[in-house]
Amino acid sequence: MRETKIMEIEEITPERAVLIEGLPGLGLVGKIASEYLVKKLNARRVAELYSPHFAHYVLVDGDGCLRILRLEFYYWRGEEAGNDLLLLTGDCQAQTIEGQYEVASLIFDYAEKKNVNLIITLGGYQRDVKGKPRVFASATGRDILEAAERLGAKSSPSGSPIIGAAGILAGLAKFRGIDALCLLAETQGHRPDPKAAKSLLSLLAEMLNLDMDLSDLEREISMYERIEEKIRRLQGQRRALERKGRREGEEKIFYIS
Repeated sequence: MRETKIMEIEEITPERAVLIEGLPGLGLVGKIASEYLVKKLNARRVAELYSPHFAHYVLVDGDGCLRILRLEFYYWRGEEAGNDLLLLTGDCQAQTIEGQYEVASLIFDYAEKKNVNLIITLGGYQRDVKGKPRVFASATGRDILEAAERLGAKSSPSGSPIIGAAGILAGLAKFRGIDALCLLAETQGHRPDPKAAKSLLSLLAEMLNLDMDLSDLEREISMYERIEEKIRRLQGQRRALERKGRREGEEKIFYIS
């Protein structure tokens, strides 16, 4: 494969649509959120994107079959919500600067063909988290940003870089005549963070008028909290043993005059 390409599985013709991007990044926040949307909305896969700029390994599925890395577009017809949704998720991001822009260009080509008028990119914002993870927003226009702020999002700090697809897609959108909103949830970023993804999904559900059950995500959050509590206990026990060992070592020291 010498160039990035999109393979359409099903032809769709939405009158207007919102594209929501959630690819792997800090804490897998965007990917968790986008895949949860696909599952809960029962969206169907309509296209796949392949690129030589993805990492050089393949994945093995549950049947032992190989496939190369890809991005996937899913479609949901929002008859009551007022907008159809195109959900973009996948295995990875492009590994090079040139690859990020090439992949973004094809995503925009596909979005224009499907009458996308707004792109929402999702990701994580690395920082210490106290309580419920906050959502930080940036946008191509004040009206879109203020709509997110009215729902509880905070404006992203000035000068904050947004790395990867979440930033590139939002930044290039105005050159393609499409509005864009970037939503980043607080996360420590060292492990999958469904709690941060829930903050994004709660805001998205209200913004896009989606009736969505988040109880499955709550169970995942509880599981990770139990794992982290167990890790904290083990770390505490290890530190106690280290202190005990140091004390015993000091008691064995003899001074000879």
